[in-house]
Amino acid sequence: MDRRCSSSADSRLTGREGCSINSTPICRRAESYEAKEMKCISDVRRTFCLFVTFDFLFITLLWIIELNVNGGIQKQLEKEVLHYNYHASFFDIFLLAVFRFVALILAYAVCKLRHWWAIAITTAVSCAFLIVKVILSKLLSQGTFGYLLPIVSFVLAWIETWLLDFKVLPQEAEDQNRYQCIVDAAERAPLVCAGPLSDGQFYSPPESAADSDEELDDKHDPEKGLIQRVI
Repeated sequence: MDRRCSSSADSRLTGREGCSINSTPICRRAESYEAKEMKCISDVRRTFCLFVTFDFLFITLLWIIELNVNGGIQKQLEKEVLHYNYHASFFDIFLLAVFRFVALILAYAVCKLRHWWAIAITTAVSCAFLIVKVILSKLLSQGTFGYLLPIVSFVLAWIETWLLDFKVLPQEAEDQNRYQCIVDAAERAPLVCAGPLSDGQFYSPPESAADSDEELDDKHDPEKGLIQRVI
């Protein structure tokens, strides 16, 4: 009876250890995804924000070069900012880059939006403004920068839209679904081994022939058996 109890306890302990071993990789994977969720910002979203910053800095650099080429920064700043003229100034294209930068950083870095409506607004405003600017203004008669600044601003706005819609949002949605699947698997794993185990589920080996012979000898010779028990 003691042998059966000990074998039953050992089997239960082995089963519990097996369950914990099997659930360990799932738990580790869930912990890794929890660590990613706890990060301030995902890698792909950080890349997008870096590109938005590049957009702003690149347009600013081109505008400063245009100011310096056309007669000096101070003189051109007075002409394009203080005496702003919609038909001849590049200052509004710079402000458009500032608008995209502020709106997208606030939406996708600070507020961490998971929707495309913010990038849709910035891209629509940029495209509409640039198209009207090129049609109504006299930028094309002002040399290379009259072509360069509107085209670069237009292209960068659409690259930002492509990055967010085809890279950032799908990748984060896929990571979220994978994390949810791992969490669900980790929650189901203990339930597989949670039920009580009965002694009937374990195989108890038959007693050996030597033990059987000793028991028969004790039955035929009770005095011998009594002496062995006393000893």
